[in-house]
Amino acid sequence: MQQLPWQTIDTVLLDMDGTLLDLHFDNVFWLDYMPQYYADKNNLSRAQADAYLQPLLASYTGTIQWYCVEFWSQKLDLPIKQMKQEMSHLIDLRANSAAFLHALRAAGKQCVLVTNAHRDSLHIKLEKVHLAPLLDVIVSSHDYGYPKEDQRFWHSLSEQIGYQPERSLFIDDSLPVLRSAQGYGIGHLRAVLQPDSQGPEKNCEEFIASTDLLNLVSNL
Repeated sequence: MQQLPWQTIDTVLLDMDGTLLDLHFDNVFWLDYMPQYYADKNNLSRAQADAYLQPLLASYTGTIQWYCVEFWSQKLDLPIKQMKQEMSHLIDLRANSAAFLHALRAAGKQCVLVTNAHRDSLHIKLEKVHLAPLLDVIVSSHDYGYPKEDQRFWHSLSEQIGYQPERSLFIDDSLPVLRSAQGYGIGHLRAVLQPDSQGPEKNCEEFIASTDLLNLVSNL
């Protein structure tokens, strides 16, 4: 793995789901629990529910609505927040996330959580994993109204925290989001190789893959 030039990095921008947190919770929720809940509520077979839900969900990919608890609660007439709380036992950190954040703070790096997660989801997850004390700033894209895939998110972030993009590291498991950050001028980028601990490794394409967050601070 290519080592990071930490002497040129002041700010570390971190995704939440699939980067600091195991994506297993979200995959189970959106790919299994929610569709089955929808099928049961509407007296549909699982196949019928999937046939309706899958193209509907896909049609909002990359938009702020895709990540919005309130939007899907209304669209599907489901108590999404309550459902997430019911499944919160599956929320967990990715391996070495806390140790990674401790190392960054000890080195004096600014640690900023930048997530597309809705504030309702964010609250449920941070109650479970207690990462907030290890972060300097917590930003939800819903605060701005633009997802991380949109350049306007990065402009809004700059206005809020005043970081230097060229002296920042950004880690995410989404290739479209990484490309958006790259387009804005974020100087250092890493993709997460296995965001779901129970899922396969992903093709990180043009981005350097991170297998273990702790490896990134081996030369800090």
